[in-house]
Amino acid sequence: MADNEVKLKAISDSIRGIPDFPKPGILFWDITTLCLNPVAFKYSIELLAERYRTQKIDVIAGFEARGFIFGPPLALELGCAFVPLRKPKKLPGETISEEYDLEYGSDKIEMHVGAITEGQNVLLIDDLIATGGTMGAGIRLMKRVGATVVESACIIELPDLKGREKLDGTPLFVLIEKEGG
Repeated sequence: MADNEVKLKAISDSIRGIPDFPKPGILFWDITTLCLNPVAFKYSIELLAERYRTQKIDVIAGFEARGFIFGPPLALELGCAFVPLRKPKKLPGETISEEYDLEYGSDKIEMHVGAITEGQNVLLIDDLIATGGTMGAGIRLMKRVGATVVESACIIELPDLKGREKLDGTPLFVLIEKEGG
């Protein structure tokens, strides 16, 4: 079994940066290339599972869309539920939502009412944290339903964008850091 440094290097090396996407001046970190590398993808799930295996996690809530890539295999590994946090009007049942600010305007995330309930321990997961708006909205949504956010987890952090500051003290675990801004 590879040691953690080897695993983290494999993960980092498998993620490509695409300059000027989706607009000029943005360096987009594309995790689809991580998914093309089964060894690196497996390492990412192993490292996350290693961190959370001894913690009481009832539900993993993953953000649309790339949180759906990492959340379900981690939930299976930990033996807990997975709940998708979706963009508006994507879920068929009654939903509860939380709004967050974008550079220009706002957006929101939604989940089914009753999918996560009072007293449950939740791990929030996404591929990347940049400015922290989406993750912050997830934390607020979990608090509204009475759940406890054990931690937020991402594969990549762009520390220059200071997303941690929007997490209201909730711990954040990341596998790797990349430049961006």
